[in-house]
Amino acid sequence: MRSLIIHNPQSGFGSDAVYEFERALLEGGDECVMRIMDDSWIPQQAVLDAESFDRIIISGGDGTVAHLMYALRGSSVPVCVFPSGTANLICASIGNAHEPAALALAVRRGHTTKLDLGEISWISETGVAHTHGIALMAGSGLDAQLMRTAIPHKKIFGEAAYFTAALSNLTPDVQTFTITVDGITHERQGIACLIANSAKFQADIELLPGVRMDDGLLSVIVLETKMTAELVKPLFTGIFDRSGKTLGRPHIEGFHGREIHIEISSPIPVEVDGEVFPDEAHALDARVLPKACTVIVDSMSPYAQQ
Repeated sequence: MRSLIIHNPQSGFGSDAVYEFERALLEGGDECVMRIMDDSWIPQQAVLDAESFDRIIISGGDGTVAHLMYALRGSSVPVCVFPSGTANLICASIGNAHEPAALALAVRRGHTTKLDLGEISWISETGVAHTHGIALMAGSGLDAQLMRTAIPHKKIFGEAAYFTAALSNLTPDVQTFTITVDGITHERQGIACLIANSAKFQADIELLPGVRMDDGLLSVIVLETKMTAELVKPLFTGIFDRSGKTLGRPHIEGFHGREIHIEISSPIPVEVDGEVFPDEAHALDARVLPKACTVIVDSMSPYAQQ
């Protein structure tokens, strides 16, 4: 078996667990290429020779994983996501066991599924055009502001940096979002509007239940609150009602479709899978890329074939 491991050592706390994974993966006669990314890495260049490998392992945080999954869209080579970042929400959404030996066994067994990706585009207020893939979630409003505040502190505080950022912004701006999903328009007010391929959040909470990565749809999630503190209620219900069928998700509304256009009442920052962009945007366009990525899954994954 010929494997490629693409590792971003800047992700998370710089864990060496990926090398433990490599030792568990390799058997006699195998070949493994370890590609270490530096600050100037380009996702498309990192996977130019992807088709020459039997397996590709992406080791890094959500931003690294999302960039590379998007660069590999349409490829038939199975991809394994290895959690080396701070939150590792994409890995949590796929649902594999996280231990290096367990992931190595999953790679050798090679059971796969096809997962969707999203694609988001916008033109910033400075006239710069952006197009990026969505593996997990993109958003505008409070979530982007929290990411921008948390990023400088992630190396020290880890996931706690997100909660510290939330406490520093208790009364974010309320925006009017004009949301068109598959030709149907909705107008809502809130502090954030998210475009989600998966709604998995910290502490294994689903922000909006029922969002899957294999249903050929993207979801729009609106946080219809005026204060950060009001998000405690839906997060609390998420802990005790993971299905959302009993307590629901107060202050949260969702729409589902293939083509999405969002207009925002005033320009606000945008984040995609944890990466915050410096320029602000007034409108966003997104579309689903059905079954765009072949992903390795184990028996723990909700996407494993039963």
